[in-house]
This record gives sequence, C-alpha cells and structure tokens, in this order.
Amino acid sequence: MSALTLADARTIIAAAEKRADEIGQPMNIAVVDGGGNLIAHVRQDGAWIGSIDISISKAWTARAFDIQTKDLGDNAQPTQQFFGIHTTNGGKVAIFAGGVPLLRDGVVVGGLGVSGGSGEQDQTVAEAGAGAL
Repeated sequence: MSALTLADARTIIAAAEKRADEIGQPMNIAVVDGGGNLIAHVRQDGAWIGSIDISISKAWTARAFDIQTKDLGDNAQPTQQFFGIHTTNGGKVAIFAGGVPLLRDGVVVGGLGVSGGSGEQDQTVAEAGAGAL
C-alpha cells in the first residue's frame, strides 16, 4: 500500500475545485492521509469559513470509518444502528454528505471532505475529487 502524497492531494483537490467551479458553488476541500491527518485544504474564494472545519471533519470521518459520510449519516438516524455516533470522538464525526474514503488499488489510503453547498453539491464535488486518484 502506498501512502497518499501531497502531490496526490493536490490532484484530488484540483479535480474537486474544477467540479465546484462547474456547478458554481465555492467549496472547502480537505484531504487526510491514512492516519486521518490533514495533508491539504483549500478554501475557494467565497466559500463559507464555517465549512473549513466541517470539510476537515468529513475527510477525517470518511477515513476513520472507511465509509462515505452520507452512508454513515443514513445509519446514524434515530432507530438506526449508529444513532449517536456523531457525539463520539470529541464531536468530530460528520454524518452528512461530502466525505468519501480515498482508495488506491482497492485499499483506503485517506479521506476527502467537501463542504460549502447542499449535501448533493458537496457529494458531487467529493466524488469528482476522489475520482482523480
């Protein structure tokens, strides 16, 4: 398994930025490595400052649980198996769309988090970024 590099993170972020520009929604885009540590973050011009931490939390969550945050969120609703998970890990767990695990050769090597638009917008930008790896 090869580690996620800064060059990889820049490639991922560039693809995500391109998609954000295409849909006209400025985003915060964060990439973490296999240990959940931040490699790179970009706040596009006009993106909400409140979404900086959210994008980082989404990236961390996607790597910490090796699951898309939208899928974790579906399982974190009342009566579901992971209800309350967002209160763990110091409140760092994000349970809404925009966080995706980053895979290389079928192995999770990091996470990508996108925040700044609707859940659907965040998700499409995250998928575009992850697709560049």
